[in-house]
Amino acid sequence: MRREENPWRTLGSRRVYENPWISVREDSVVRPDGEPGIYGVVHYKNKAVGVLPVEEDHVYLVGQYRYPLESYSWEIPEGGCPEDEEPLLAAQRELREETGLEAGSWRRLGEAYLSNSVADEYAMWFLATDLVPGEQQPEGTEVLGVRRVPLHEALAMAIDGRITDALSVLALTTYALERSWGNDVAAR
Repeated sequence: MRREENPWRTLGSRRVYENPWISVREDSVVRPDGEPGIYGVVHYKNKAVGVLPVEEDHVYLVGQYRYPLESYSWEIPEGGCPEDEEPLLAAQRELREETGLEAGSWRRLGEAYLSNSVADEYAMWFLATDLVPGEQQPEGTEVLGVRRVPLHEALAMAIDGRITDALSVLALTTYALERSWGNDVAAR
């Protein structure tokens, strides 16, 4: 068998939980080693979108209490993108809702699966520049703080563990690598 071929065999599948945002299924499988097993998969009904708002050499971060972690988290503005919405439009909406900012320039920075061993959550992150202030419009589930911090401080926060959100770390490091490598980073 080639490495790229699926070494797993699915014998059956059952949905164990569903809500408007996710569904969880449990599959009966034969593992690559031939032994029987189970595999739990979380399916996300929305894509994740994140925005790195950059102004001069500063970025905007949003802080909020994250219920699953039972702690406060600093991260880039982000949220869900329903299947019928363009990711860029969702990113623009999230930036406006969470920070009040509007951006005159937008560019996709990257995309990735966030936890592909147990979930199919797919994320895209965008760079937003030419920022214009406005009024925050948070959702009812959000109590948000907004900080404008130097880029080097946000990167330090991502490196030393003060920023732990995967999408935020990806956006900050992608942007930093792009800046250090120059504009030809996409060609590499």
